Amino acid sequence: MFHGSMVAIVTPFTNGRVDKVALKKLIDFHLQNGTDALVPCGTTGEAATLSHEEHKKVLSFVKEYVGNKIPVICGAGSNNTEEALELTRHAKKIRAAGVLSVVPYYNKPTQEGIYRHYAYIANKVDIPIVLYNVPSRTGISIAPATVARLAKIPNIVAIKEASGSLEQVSLILNQCSITVLSGDDALTFPIMALGGKGAISVTANIVPDRVHSLTQAALEGNFERARKLHFELLLLNKAMFIETNPIPVKTALSLMRKVKAEFRLPLCKMKKENIEILKLILQKNNVM
Repeated sequence: MFHGSMVAIVTPFTNGRVDKVALKKLIDFHLQNGTDALVPCGTTGEAATLSHEEHKKVLSFVKEYVGNKIPVICGAGSNNTEEALELTRHAKKIRAAGVLSVVPYYNKPTQEGIYRHYAYIANKVDIPIVLYNVPSRTGISIAPATVARLAKIPNIVAIKEASGSLEQVSLILNQCSITVLSGDDALTFPIMALGGKGAISVTANIVPDRVHSLTQAALEGNFERARKLHFELLLLNKAMFIETNPIPVKTALSLMRKVKAEFRLPLCKMKKENIEILKLILQKNNVM
């Protein structure tokens, strides 16, 4: 159901508020450059610092502006199952293509708790659900065996894998039939070589055409071209994580004059020395 280059789109701020004008321009940028789906209000969209009301409004705004041009997969995760359910219901209400639902963070649930969290939401709302495994953020990883259990639920259709482990990806693909999407730009090519179907990408914020080309080549089985694009994107992918995501990607977009480098605490502006490193890499890759 979901494949190709899906951007984990940033949320622009101006003077502490969501900048809808800048957000429209970003969406247009993606529509013009081959992005296959938009994923608002994920980690890169600073969902953790949005109020629930803001969160819903951003989801609604993106879906209304995009219409049916490309799928919108709404970030709808929480460490509180009822809050995740509320966001998932909102995504269903606005007719989103699906939701991205992160493994519950901070609580560190057992594998049984993770299973019950997702099963509860899936049984309450009939909408395609993409699991999101990112243990560096959540403190807990969803086990392949748990993914296999969840994959038996009809509307749990995919998993965004950001564990950094190709063994984890291999075990998931070996144990069940579920769409695997890369959640780590540096591993998109190897994950797709294993059988993944695309990426929910940070780097696509700044070079959507190139990330689309890589995923499309891999989907077509042209792994020679995909490998070439993988190495061309390597430094850019690394640069997006020289500080905590989304600080580098939002800074890059500000250098491209697309958004302001404005964050909400506890996130803050990038160190000056890292900005200089980022500038050099962007220039080398003809991004600015």
